[in-house]
Amino acid sequence: MNRLRAWFLAPTWTVVITLFLAPLAIILGYSFLTRGVYGGITSPWTLESYQRLVDPIYLAILWRSFWVAGASTALCLLLGFPLALFISRAGRHKNFYLGLVMLPFWTSFLVRTYAWMFLLRDTGLLNTLLQKLGVIHSPLPLLYNDGAVILGLVYGYLPFTVLPLYATLERLDRTLLEAAADLGAKPWAALARVTIPLSAPGIRAGAILVFIPCLGAYLTPDLLGGGKSVMIGNLIQNQFTTARDWPFGSAVSLVLMAIVMVLLFAIARGEGESLL
Repeated sequence: MNRLRAWFLAPTWTVVITLFLAPLAIILGYSFLTRGVYGGITSPWTLESYQRLVDPIYLAILWRSFWVAGASTALCLLLGFPLALFISRAGRHKNFYLGLVMLPFWTSFLVRTYAWMFLLRDTGLLNTLLQKLGVIHSPLPLLYNDGAVILGLVYGYLPFTVLPLYATLERLDRTLLEAAADLGAKPWAALARVTIPLSAPGIRAGAILVFIPCLGAYLTPDLLGGGKSVMIGNLIQNQFTTARDWPFGSAVSLVLMAIVMVLLFAIARGEGESLL
């Protein structure tokens, strides 16, 4: 049986080693080398790339990335939980509402991000409408800031919160809510003390599915944040393209990956589970 299991797992391990472990080993090796005069890598081996990470500029970028990712995750949970609860109780219409949640995925994420740029820019729909209504006299700075980035991330990753929450709430035993009502609990009390605690697995899954992609996002901050809202993903992309500093870009990538893995192991340990 062990030999049969090994044969069945061989294709999977081949894919993991070829597409994940091998590139990761290359990035690890690059992070200890030195940037060449015209880009690329050269000797000697050094820890300079990791030492540069403690520079206040890069620490500020890392902090902004965590703040934006955390705010986006919190907003996705606040917006996604009521929506998932509504869909789980929609009866025969729930498939229709789930289709609406999935509808944005039918369009390219890049196209949807550009659409937000047209809506938020100074001559965009929102500013033009507010000016014509006399609400404002000059365009509001809706684009190229952290608020625009958070808006774009929430819009892009909200379905990743709704779906795991819906899966959890759909399996919720309604008799528990009826028992809470029989014991005198009001709807808000039943929500806070029964529904939300029992939906904790879906909340954790949704938070992880949103926080990690938001932490490493670079397309949304690049388009909606411009040069005023640089995140860690933009820093990595810049090092591998414009700056051509592959060792430093590799070091930043590995540190970001290590931080994410530490967070995941901490969450798994708190739940008494294992990621291995």
